Amino acid sequence: METKPPHLQPMLISFSGVDGAGKSTQIANLCTKLDDAGLKVRIVTFWDDVATLKSVREGAGHKIFKGDKGVGSPEAPIERRDKNVRSPLMTLVRLGMYVLDALSLRSKARQVLQSGADVVIFDRYIYDELANLNLRNPLVRLYLECLIKLVPLPHVAFVLDADPVEARKRKPEYPLAFLHENRRAYLRVADFLGTVAVVPPLPLEQAKAEVVRRVWECTAFHKRRNAPAAPRELPIDFPSQKRVDGQQVRPLAS
Repeated sequence: METKPPHLQPMLISFSGVDGAGKSTQIANLCTKLDDAGLKVRIVTFWDDVATLKSVREGAGHKIFKGDKGVGSPEAPIERRDKNVRSPLMTLVRLGMYVLDALSLRSKARQVLQSGADVVIFDRYIYDELANLNLRNPLVRLYLECLIKLVPLPHVAFVLDADPVEARKRKPEYPLAFLHENRRAYLRVADFLGTVAVVPPLPLEQAKAEVVRRVWECTAFHKRRNAPAAPRELPIDFPSQKRVDGQQVRPLAS
């Protein structure tokens, strides 16, 4: 009697970071490499596919806080007013909203795990929302510990670090002072979680190779690669070093 191959859940990868850090570029490059390896990839966009009450949130940023709508570009910079609005009331609103988003994320993750994809890439994750909270507050840290238990842990979670000045040139939407604080918040989130790979600011091609290398090293990738219908080798020479430009890289959770 023919034996069916064991069922493999899709490999989950998430990308987070300040606006303009290069998430879209890295995701597109990684998708190409995975596709070349014979793997079926699905992309989930957090804001479009997961976030709850989007119309209310967009309306608040525009009508209540008088921020601009849309996406900023070097040719048409804008000034948004949403996650950069910090007040005790907004913090309470976010605490409730992020629980709804976490539950939505858990539901969406269950759905895509049954989609037949080999790899599911999340363009932003719940971690991006955690960067909008004050991790110095013990009660907020307790909240975070509870919140992350509601969502699946990605096999590889990236935070793309970036120079705020360069990030704002690529995507001018928020004041530079906020981007500096937001960058520090992402690094605090990564340190707090301990399972997030921080990719330091690097030249583009070097950063691409670093992202692909970390995926290559993940146990879940090799399980997919060695499945009965084995994909081809990734067409890239992966460096084996654990340091990049003198910076220690965080080991991946497998």
